[in-house]
Amino acid sequence: MFRKPALITFITAGDPSIRATLDFLLVLDKYSEVIELGIPFSDPMADGRVIQKANIRALKSGTRVSDVFNIVREFKEYSDTPIVLMTYYNPVHRRGVGRFVKKAKESGVNAIIVVNLPIEEAGEYLSVCEKYDMGTVFLVAPNTSEERLRLIDEASSAFVYLVSLYGTTGARDKVSELAFDLIKRAKKVCRKPLAVGFGVSKAEHISELIRAGANGVVVGSALVEIIEKLVKMPWMNLRERLKS
Repeated sequence: MFRKPALITFITAGDPSIRATLDFLLVLDKYSEVIELGIPFSDPMADGRVIQKANIRALKSGTRVSDVFNIVREFKEYSDTPIVLMTYYNPVHRRGVGRFVKKAKESGVNAIIVVNLPIEEAGEYLSVCEKYDMGTVFLVAPNTSEERLRLIDEASSAFVYLVSLYGTTGARDKVSELAFDLIKRAKKVCRKPLAVGFGVSKAEHISELIRAGANGVVVGSALVEIIEKLVKMPWMNLRERLKS
């Protein structure tokens, strides 16, 4: 899915509006090997304060799952950069697994992360993704066993997402030692590319993780925090700043 080393950027769809999201995607497209796009959800349990607030802004703007698919479809008219949807299982289940994955594929989505879907319960989802040739990404925690690492590697057709720390998303001052230990363990087991996320916010973090063996690094909260600061700007000023 991505060349190595890869910068994977994350934003929440619909934050602060559907219209703005496409502009942000087009800006990120200049710098990203892969873009991760979050579907706004009312109870984003894996996310810290910054992305939780982004979800609230997106939901208040009226963003729905169908809008996210439309955003991806429009973005794909301008770019072939892979889009990975990040979601919780609730929206997938509500729409129906088959319908959700089919619509995602038709819109141009390249892979999906379902944060709270454990590998042991993912049989139907994996079958549907295989049917529609949809990439899959599963998360690995710092305390994931070697046996479970193998299962996740087998189930992840796009890449394996290594969570760098215990807790939620959010910018940190330094990379946790847990991240380096996890990379070392995962490289002995996994055959798929390894992307590290959670807590990455600085250029030196990215360099350190790539040197440690990560194939990609996910930056999310630091970018979403920038969007939060832009929210108070008049819309035309925001568009002009994005163009520059």
